[in-house]
Amino acid sequence: MSRSLLDRRALFSSAAAAALLAATGVSAAGPTRGGRLRMALSGALRDDTWLRGDGLFMQVARQGVVFDTLTEVAADGTLRGELATGWTSSPDARRWLFDLRQDVTFHDGKPFTAQDVVSSAASFPDGAVQAVGTYQVSFTLDHADPRLPMRLAQPAYFIRSAHAPDSGIGTGLYRVEKFTPGQRLLATRVADHYKGESAGWFDEVELTSIPSEPVRGQALGEYLVDAVDLKAAGALAGLTDITFQPDHRHPAQAVSTDVIQPATISHLRPLDNLRAAERWWFA
Repeated sequence: MSRSLLDRRALFSSAAAAALLAATGVSAAGPTRGGRLRMALSGALRDDTWLRGDGLFMQVARQGVVFDTLTEVAADGTLRGELATGWTSSPDARRWLFDLRQDVTFHDGKPFTAQDVVSSAASFPDGAVQAVGTYQVSFTLDHADPRLPMRLAQPAYFIRSAHAPDSGIGTGLYRVEKFTPGQRLLATRVADHYKGESAGWFDEVELTSIPSEPVRGQALGEYLVDAVDLKAAGALAGLTDITFQPDHRHPAQAVSTDVIQPATISHLRPLDNLRAAERWWFA
C-alpha cells in the first residue's frame, strides 16, 4: 500500500498546537482547568439512545463528550488521528489500513481494540471492515474514496464498545454520570484519559434539551447556560457579554464571553464538528 498524502499532512504537531494557543492570547502553559460547561441544545427526542438519534443534542453528546472517532478535524481545519495513529491506502483508494492507539481504555476499564472498530463499523456504509491483529483494521470499499480519513471524522462514525454498544460507555474525555433521553446529560472528566492535558479542560459537561429557540436564548441571557444553538440573534443581539458565531446576522450559536475558544483558522465554525466540550475552557 502506498502512503496517503493525508497521512503525512494530517497530524497536528505540538508546535502547531503552541501556535494555536498563542493566537488565542493564552500562554503556552495551556488553558485553565475546571468548571462545568452548560449547553442548551435543540434536536433531542425522548426515544434517543446512544445508537439512535441524530439531532444536535445527541451528536454533541456522542462526538464531543462520550465517544471518539478514528480521526478528527482540529479547530484550524487540519485532519489528524484520534483513535487511529496513522493510515495508508492502496493506489486506487479502495483499500485502507488504519493503525490504532494501544493506550486507550473504555470508561469501564476495558481496553480498546480493533474489534471495537469492527463492531462499530457494522453500520458504516460502502464496504467491509476487518481486524488485522489487535491494533489494526482494514477497510475494503465498494468504490474509491481518497477522502475516507476525513469522512471518518464525522459524528456518524463514532466508535463504541463491542461489549456494551448501547450503554454510553465510550473512550471520550467525559464519562456519563446521568443521562435522561431527550432531556439531559451530565458527564465528568476522565482523570487518566489518553489525551492527558491536551484537551478537555472542564471538570463537568451538562447538556440540556430546550426545543424552543427563544427559551434557549433566554436561558443564555439569564446566565443559566454558557452556550446555545440559534438561527436568529433575537433579544440577545444587544448583549455585550455574548458572542455570536459566525455573527449576529447569521448565528449558528451564541456563547458567553466567559468561555474561551481556540482560534478557528478554517471556515468551520466551532460546533460544526461538535467538539466544544473538549476544546473550550473558562476564562
